[in-house]
Amino acid sequence: MRRNGMSTDKRAIRVLVVDDSAVIREMIRDFVGAADGMEVAGTARDGCEALEILKTQDVDVVTLDVQMPNMDGLAALDAMLAQRAVPVVMVSALTRLGCEITLEALDRGAIDYVAKPTSHAEVSETFGVELIRKIRTASGADVRRILRIRRDRKQRRAAARAKAAKHVSTDCPRPWVDKCVVVGISTGGPPALAALFQALRPPMPPIVVVQHMPARFTRPLAARLDAQSELFIREASEGDPLLPNHALIAPGGIHLHLVRHGDQVKVALRDGPPVSGHKPSVDVMMTCAAEVFPGRCLGVIMTGMGRDGVEGCRRIREVGGYVLGQDEPTSDVYGMNKVAFLQGHVDQQFALDEAATTLRRQIGRLWPVAASTAGV
Repeated sequence: MRRNGMSTDKRAIRVLVVDDSAVIREMIRDFVGAADGMEVAGTARDGCEALEILKTQDVDVVTLDVQMPNMDGLAALDAMLAQRAVPVVMVSALTRLGCEITLEALDRGAIDYVAKPTSHAEVSETFGVELIRKIRTASGADVRRILRIRRDRKQRRAAARAKAAKHVSTDCPRPWVDKCVVVGISTGGPPALAALFQALRPPMPPIVVVQHMPARFTRPLAARLDAQSELFIREASEGDPLLPNHALIAPGGIHLHLVRHGDQVKVALRDGPPVSGHKPSVDVMMTCAAEVFPGRCLGVIMTGMGRDGVEGCRRIREVGGYVLGQDEPTSDVYGMNKVAFLQGHVDQQFALDEAATTLRRQIGRLWPVAASTAGV
């Protein structure tokens, strides 16, 4: 039985561990075995073995290695989802290829991912904690609904493959000098961001995005989004100015701040402890945006677990800004956007397929002079 998208079944979450590395298999097995309310349903060295286990075992969540012999992660994912709508959490090495394959897996229907540890300290402090947290969340996912949504998005993308040239002017027209759109997003984010940016058309004010991701994942994500959008999208660097028709993705593993320099606002990357459980934190970025753009900031809170971004949304509204929130039916995980909405920090909800239209309409309402001048 499910309630609000989460499982209410009291039995243990049964996890199938798939990885060609015996060390990683044993590591994941130990973490799952030690977690309250979880048990290992089986282990497999590759996708072929995993598919055989799925035929006979009751499995609630699969952890799936990205790069394996015989049948790689993508092929295994497709075959598993064709056989059974089981939640899959990808386990990726922090290589460029691993990151790119993981992003493709999320687009094909994987629920989430976790990066393999690169040091002994990361094994329990980061990997183990993230793994168990994401398995719990994935176990309550409505995989059939998520697959249906992503299949529909792909069909619409194929129908609208051709796109106009990018508007990458480095000039900052006066109407957009002191205005900004800030987006906070987590679990289910990469496919949702793809849907948003594929539908957005210039002219647009500057956009800043915090997507919860580890370092090395955000640059491939930005490149993937950039290839699909008419806007110019890239991973933010220290000192980058906010420009119209440009979107900056916060780098993984560091907080993104916004600092005003005269008529321009630039990115400042600062280390520090996680805020609201994350680094980069949506709360940090949105709070900065509220201070730098008081009354001239449009916040957007989207799919993701937890509550990061709730305080940022509250602050944006406190200083006269406006906040849009993704609705429950189109969110992979109705978490942080739900909390923000229930606490009264969201002015209007939107369905993902209507995100770009809603965003542009609200820009026109908030800043009619700037919008008309820019042709929005």
